Amino acid sequence: MPNFFRTLNTSSIIISLSLLVSVCFVPNTKALEVLTLHELVVHCKELKSKPESADAQYCLRYIQGFIDGALETDIRILRDFKSDSKSSLTQRAIETRMPGRQANLRFGSLAGFCLADPLPLREVVDKVVADLNALDKGEKANMPARIAVDDSLRSHYPCEK
Repeated sequence: MPNFFRTLNTSSIIISLSLLVSVCFVPNTKALEVLTLHELVVHCKELKSKPESADAQYCLRYIQGFIDGALETDIRILRDFKSDSKSSLTQRAIETRMPGRQANLRFGSLAGFCLADPLPLREVVDKVVADLNALDKGEKANMPARIAVDDSLRSHYPCEK
């Protein structure tokens, strides 16, 4: 029996040291890199002159993806809200943070902008890009692109109250 415990202790120590050493050499992981307003503007520069270029398509698809993500989030929140699950975190958040708005909720209204249907994507993108270009100065150039896109959409496409 005493040999078994000595072996176990030695094995435990070796395994522990091995894990400790391996953790020390794990590379640092980073979160997703934030796309800045200026970086997006650089991609958007070719939107008018070369709309089929990779940079122009990057710009267009970024803005389209932002809109799609906001609308999909709204759809899911509204679907959760309209379901009968009274314990839903979504429903409680809407009831406490947005009292009185439950009756007029529609897709896009939670995102803070409401796009008419049908509305050409290029028209929306052109307005957003104009705003991005105007903001691409000084410290604002380093702000996250998602904030500038969201502010632009809220400004140009407000929801009826």
